[in-house]
Amino acid sequence: MNLRQITYKDQLELKKVYFDSIQSLDEKIYSQEQKRAWSSQAWNNPIFDKSITQGKGWLISEKGIIIAFASRYPDNRISLFYCKGNYQRKGYGSKLLYKIENEAKKEGLDSLSTEASLISYKLFLKNEWQEIRKEKVIINNKFFERYKMNKILNNN
Repeated sequence: MNLRQITYKDQLELKKVYFDSIQSLDEKIYSQEQKRAWSSQAWNNPIFDKSITQGKGWLISEKGIIIAFASRYPDNRISLFYCKGNYQRKGYGSKLLYKIENEAKKEGLDSLSTEASLISYKLFLKNEWQEIRKEKVIINNKFFERYKMNKILNNN
């Protein structure tokens, strides 16, 4: 496993991870229509591109293949947090979250926020994030539920 900072050159491969991550989700949680609406954001959403090109992020690769990544954009918000389907629930998300939080602490940030999906919500809770509220959003004319969350970072 290789953990390294995201570079501009990783953009296309990160989009592929994002797409794979969403398409591999259980249809009991997200319908095929929801997955299609959500995963299309990789290809036609300028905010996604900014999260990669202007954000601060980390990725995990194995044998040169990117399998997971997370990005902060702006500095105090985790905007992207994805793992390829075949690698989910194997600890990669926890490693990325730990790295993102530690880097934010080193930079002197007091807290981080995110909007967690129904999938990542439990991982954030497990890592001492607090739920602010459940919210509904529309992505490409499809409704989604997610959790607005935050974590206070101890800068001791």
